[in-house]
Amino acid sequence: MTSPFRLLTPKPRAVERDTLAFALDDGRCIEIQRVRDPRARRLRLSVDERGARLTLPLRASLVSGERFVREHRDWLAQQLALHDDDDGIAPLLPGATSQLPLRGRMLPLCWHPGRFTRLQFDGDALAMQAPARAGLPALRRALRDFYEAQARADLGRWLPRYLPTLPRAPSRIRFKVMSSQWGSLAPDDAMSLDLSLVLGSPAAFEYVLVHELCHLVHRDHSAAFWHEVEARFPDWRAQRRYFHVEGRRLKAGLRRLLAC
Repeated sequence: MTSPFRLLTPKPRAVERDTLAFALDDGRCIEIQRVRDPRARRLRLSVDERGARLTLPLRASLVSGERFVREHRDWLAQQLALHDDDDGIAPLLPGATSQLPLRGRMLPLCWHPGRFTRLQFDGDALAMQAPARAGLPALRRALRDFYEAQARADLGRWLPRYLPTLPRAPSRIRFKVMSSQWGSLAPDDAMSLDLSLVLGSPAAFEYVLVHELCHLVHRDHSAAFWHEVEARFPDWRAQRRYFHVEGRRLKAGLRRLLAC
């Protein structure tokens, strides 16, 4: 017989996660991972290779959390700068930036006048075409569009290899700038992938894709899930180590290039 006292015992609250968009004094808008943790006793702001994180106790309001971030915005900017200093990827500057990262390489970048703002291949290099009046926002949009087009081209090469062994395809795939994750699969089978994946090793990018595709079979990270990953991508351990070494640099580099 079940004890009546056990029925009255409240279930422990789960950790809740979302994101907070926050504008720094230099104009950059960053994404802070916001975590409501039942074990937390006080508000806490931290920065590591994955980005900024705000931890809130259960009773803390979202307003108090945002106020706490504003009060520590100078410290936050300093910590982000320390983590970004050694990423080796310079910000996008009109006519001055001479190389851009793509698929684990730094490609030469040339600047040309033109009617429209667009970035494209020019042999083994890249060429940014833009009118003289084009501002940084337009150049950043062109860069983001180029990166997403290249990322989708990679997906077009890889997906046909894996879809026949899966119960279904993702309902849609979108690219976004993610603060800590590399990918996610929503309950409706919509997949999100971090746009900075296209900056790094193609093998690491493909591993993240396979990882998320395997969640169509198992939604957790059980032994059965990793068996599915192993069967499709035996080199997954090496690619996971790659992210431990290069992950922060890729994410920081994309944020710097796109000012996001």
